[in-house]
Amino acid sequence: MNKRILGVIDATTYYDHLEELIVQRSLAAIPIGGRYRLIDFVLSNMVNSGIESVAIFPKFQYRSLMDHLGSGKNWDLDRKRDGLFFFPSPILDGFSKGIGSFNNFAANLDYFYRGAQEYTLIANCYTVFNMDFRPVLEQHIQSGCDITEIQQRGQSLEIYILKTSLLINLVKTMEKTGYSCMRDVVSDIHHNYKICVYEHSDYAVMINSIENYFAASMEFLKPEIWSSLFLKEQPIYTKVKDEPPTHYLKGANVRNSMIANGCVIEGKVENSIISRAVKIGKGVSIKNCIIMQKWQIGDNSTLESVILDKDVRVEAGTSIEGTEKLPFVIRKGTVQGALMNS
Repeated sequence: MNKRILGVIDATTYYDHLEELIVQRSLAAIPIGGRYRLIDFVLSNMVNSGIESVAIFPKFQYRSLMDHLGSGKNWDLDRKRDGLFFFPSPILDGFSKGIGSFNNFAANLDYFYRGAQEYTLIANCYTVFNMDFRPVLEQHIQSGCDITEIQQRGQSLEIYILKTSLLINLVKTMEKTGYSCMRDVVSDIHHNYKICVYEHSDYAVMINSIENYFAASMEFLKPEIWSSLFLKEQPIYTKVKDEPPTHYLKGANVRNSMIANGCVIEGKVENSIISRAVKIGKGVSIKNCIIMQKWQIGDNSTLESVILDKDVRVEAGTSIEGTEKLPFVIRKGTVQGALMNS
């Protein structure tokens, strides 16, 4: 099984509703769960399914994505044969209409020709789930399918399995057929391909807006959701960063929250996700928040239903409040305080 599937992750997608979080990074590199990035889930699923060759097709702002993945060592993909490959999109204008852009694949057909894997798995970079793809391949082969699409309750998860030779043919004939991506193929009622569906019954959420990013992050705090995503036998891997344990000072009060390493906490934290190296001052109250790494939150500040991107400073006495349906988002590298309180 290890040599049978080629992994392809389409990281070219752009959602306007996530603009506040992807101005300086790829959608695939959005932090989630305190220590992970969105791409960690599908990439770990591929590795746990025995896939040893994975190609990532990024587009804009992919420096942070490449920094996060590096050589693929944390996913056991830093190898002499196969391993992790990056193929930045040569098309600089516009965005893909669907997952698996044939234009992007056409510029890198050698990768598909050289691969020894008979089948290819094409997936998006922004679905949070834990799944073994091997049963999908078995159903695909046994049912004699040309393309298998993974769905959940009738909704496409934009993940497909097909023979590598068929994918190459679809790419080479795209001008004749008019197909630009996998969605075009499976939605066309006039082709002669046998399209099958594999139903994924466990937890899965596609991150395509600030609202569902916030909702999905809050669901991480539910034990039943956490236990369905982070399985001992199918771990979700990520870039390892060495930090000291979090230091809880006098006055710290933490309830139902996820706290990463390297933090210093003096205030109150409730129903929140705190990434590494965050400093929370004395008298601070944080509730229903997502705080990314290297934040400094000044004394006596109040934050509720807020998403704080990386490397931001909140000055003392600042009060910022959003709602569950409309969380307040603060962009990376800014300072909050004087303007908010004026």
